[in-house]
Amino acid sequence: MRKEPADKTRAKALSSVPEGKAAKLKNKEFESQLAKLQAELVKVQLWVQHKGLKIVVIFEGRDAAGKGGVIKRITERVSPRVFRVVALPTPTEREKSQMYMQRYIPHLPAAGEVILFDRSWYNRAGVERVMGFCTKEEVTRFLELCPGVERAMVQSGIILVKYWFEVSQEEQTRRFQARINDGRKIWKLSPMDLESHQRWYDYSRARDEMLLATDSSFAPWYIVNADDKRRARLNCISHLLSVIPYEDVEREKVKLPERQKAHGYEEPKNRRYNVVPGVF
Repeated sequence: MRKEPADKTRAKALSSVPEGKAAKLKNKEFESQLAKLQAELVKVQLWVQHKGLKIVVIFEGRDAAGKGGVIKRITERVSPRVFRVVALPTPTEREKSQMYMQRYIPHLPAAGEVILFDRSWYNRAGVERVMGFCTKEEVTRFLELCPGVERAMVQSGIILVKYWFEVSQEEQTRRFQARINDGRKIWKLSPMDLESHQRWYDYSRARDEMLLATDSSFAPWYIVNADDKRRARLNCISHLLSVIPYEDVEREKVKLPERQKAHGYEEPKNRRYNVVPGVF
């Protein structure tokens, strides 16, 4: 079986993704398009394992911009052993004493892995800067050194993709208010989220300087317009597929084997188990 070129393989999934529509994308259409893209992500997984590729995808952006929703859709149909999400907590006192990038290095991929950073080393240029968790000198030093570190990653064979998710002030406010009023979402509202709402323009200035200093030919930033969550998810995944070279991996046809004979085995009838009640 001849393998199709990567661009043709991707085109089948991406050609019907709607673009530029003002009307709200209906859930049925969204799920249909998402299923096609997720099928392509499975192909990416198999190709990554087959070729031993190393991929890092960074998700940064405004709070409540929908980064987590995109990550969830990327990972829900692929193996967590291949597509691994890294969302580091607040650094410990020991980690604070280390070289800044040190705690991220162990999470970089080995061959056959795709690492999705839900926030990353760019915390230094964003929340740490705005909230005063580091000095101006530390921010300047980070912005100077970061391109060199990312160049080293790329030269080591890592495919590095960086996304910034952007929402309008009005949409961010609406989403924060929804978190306040919905008991299922209240855990997503942190003190830092409230600060980011208040300090909108501080974050805007930090974003602008960060993008200017760290956008490069070998590790460019890609901006995702995320006011429409469904379109943002489809657009981001389709773009990710377009920047990762992959092909179909030939696989042997699978045939389900017949079950073995019971040879006298019977399911126990009187053994007592703790059975989950059938409430529904």
